Amino acid sequence: MPATTSFTISGPDVDRQEEVLTAEALAFVADLHQRFAARRDELLEARSRRRAEIAGGAALDFRPETADVRASEWTVPPPAPGLEDRRVEITGPTDRKMSINALNSGAKVWLADLEDANTPHWANVVGGQVNLRDAVRGTIAFTDPAGKEYALRDPASTPVIVPRPRGWHLDEAHLLLDGRPAVGGLVDFGLFAFHNARELVDRGRGPYFYLPKTESHLEARLWNDVFTHAEQVLGLEPGTIRATVLIETITAAFEMDEILWELREHAAGLNAGRWDYLFSVIKNFRDAGPSFTLPDRNDVTMNAPMMKAYSDLLVATCHRRGAMAIGGMAAFIPSRRDAEANERAFAKVREDKSREAAAGFDGSWVAHPDLVPLCAEIFTETLGERPNQLDRQRPDVSVTAADLLDVASTPGSRTLDGLRGNVAVGIQYVHAWLSGNGAAGINNLMEDAATAEISRSQVWQWVHNDVTLGSGETVTRALVEDVVEQEYAGLRGRVGSDVFDADPLWDRARRLFVESALADDFPDFLTLPAYEALLADERS
Repeated sequence: MPATTSFTISGPDVDRQEEVLTAEALAFVADLHQRFAARRDELLEARSRRRAEIAGGAALDFRPETADVRASEWTVPPPAPGLEDRRVEITGPTDRKMSINALNSGAKVWLADLEDANTPHWANVVGGQVNLRDAVRGTIAFTDPAGKEYALRDPASTPVIVPRPRGWHLDEAHLLLDGRPAVGGLVDFGLFAFHNARELVDRGRGPYFYLPKTESHLEARLWNDVFTHAEQVLGLEPGTIRATVLIETITAAFEMDEILWELREHAAGLNAGRWDYLFSVIKNFRDAGPSFTLPDRNDVTMNAPMMKAYSDLLVATCHRRGAMAIGGMAAFIPSRRDAEANERAFAKVREDKSREAAAGFDGSWVAHPDLVPLCAEIFTETLGERPNQLDRQRPDVSVTAADLLDVASTPGSRTLDGLRGNVAVGIQYVHAWLSGNGAAGINNLMEDAATAEISRSQVWQWVHNDVTLGSGETVTRALVEDVVEQEYAGLRGRVGSDVFDADPLWDRARRLFVESALADDFPDFLTLPAYEALLADERS
C-alpha cells in the first residue's frame, strides 16, 4: 500500500470501536480512499453532465460505443459459495436486535444495509461494523433494556451476509484524511472486507456486497478496480469478492450488460427495485413535461409498461450472462391485531412474488421475517428442487429505449390523497432518519430513504409541471404548504402534543422535506442536506 496519512476521527466514542477502528483497518481504508476517491469525484461530475444533457433535450438510449459488449457472447462466473440459492432475501439495518432477527429468519441471504435503511450517525456506522463482525463469527447476542435476550438459534445455518455500502455520492464526515471526508462507500466496504473477508472464506462463504445507486458502467468499473485491489492486499483469490448491483436508476437500466461486463469475475447478479428507480426517472426527467409526470406513487406498480419493460430486460440480461436476477421488496409489516389487513396484504405479496417467479427472477426481497416463508413457498413452487432458474432464458424479451421511457402509459391517478400521503410519510421518515433510524415502520410498511426520495421528488414534479389533481386542484406551492400544515398538525395530534413539541427533530424534518420538495433547484439526494443537519447538530 502507498504511504498513508492517518485518519482524524471526529465522531464520538462508540462501544467496542477499538475492535473495528484498528490502525491496520484504517490504513486499509485510507489506501482505498487515496487510490480511488479522485475517480469517484470524476464520476459524480459525469453524473451532473449527463443530467444536464438530458435537461437540454439529449435522448437517453443504449450506448452505441458499447454495442459490441451487448452483442457478443460472454458470461459471468457461476454463483459463488452460498449464493447458489437466493430464493428469499431479507433486508434490514445492522443494529444488533434487527441483525439477530434477520439471521434467525430462515432467509437464504441477509442484505445487511449500511445504506438506505441506515442513517450515517457515527454510532450506526461503527456499531454496524461491530455487529457484522460478530454476526460473521456467529457470536452476536443482545439483551434489550427490558431484559429480553436475543441470540442466534443456529449459528451454523444463518443466511449469507451481504452488506450494502453507501452509494458513491455519500461521504463519511467523521473520518478525515488530510482534511477531506472519506468516501462513505469505501469506509463501509473497507472495514467489512478487512475484518471479515478471510473469516468468511474460511467458513465456506465469501465477502459479497450489494452495490446501490449505480448510474453507469464506469461506476461499476470503479468498484471492480476496488475489489481487485482489495483482493491483492488481503491475499484473496481473484473473484472471491462478488457483487450484486441494484439497477435502481434509469441510466443504469440502459447499461445492464455493460455493468455485468465491467464487474466480470466479481459479478453475482442484478436487482430490480421500484422506489429508487421511480425517483431516478423523476430526477432525470423532472423538467421534461407532462409526458414524464407520474401518477400517485402507490399506483405505479411493476405491471406498468415501463416497469415491466425494465423488469423483463433485467431478467433476460442476467440469464443470458449467467447472473442472478433478484426481485424487489415486499415491505409489508404484519400486524398482530388486524387479521383482515394481514390477509389483504399477504394476498398482494403473493401476487407480486408470483409475478416475479413467473418472469424468471431467481429470488426476491422481504423486509420482515414473517414474510420469509411466504416468499420461499412461492419461489419453490416455480423452482422445485432447483436452487435457481439461471437456465431459463427469455428470448421473448425485446425492449427498446422507448419502452423503458414510456412514462406516459403508466396507469393511475393524481390525487389529493396521494399528495397528502407523500407529505405525511416523507416528514415521518425524515424524522426517523434524523433520530438515527433508517428503517422506519410507517402505516404497516417498512420504509427506507427511497420512500422519502420518491415522495419529495413527486411533490416537486407535480408543482413544477402544474399537475391538475383528479379533484380539480392544480398543485401549487401554496397548496403543498397548506397540505404540509394540515398533515403536520395531524402528526402532532397522533404523537401527542407534549411529546411532539419537546422533540425539535419534528420541525427540522418538516423543513428538510419542504425545502427538498419545493426548492427551485432540485437537490440530487435528500440525504445530503439531512446529513448536513445531522452534522450541524453534532457541532452545536
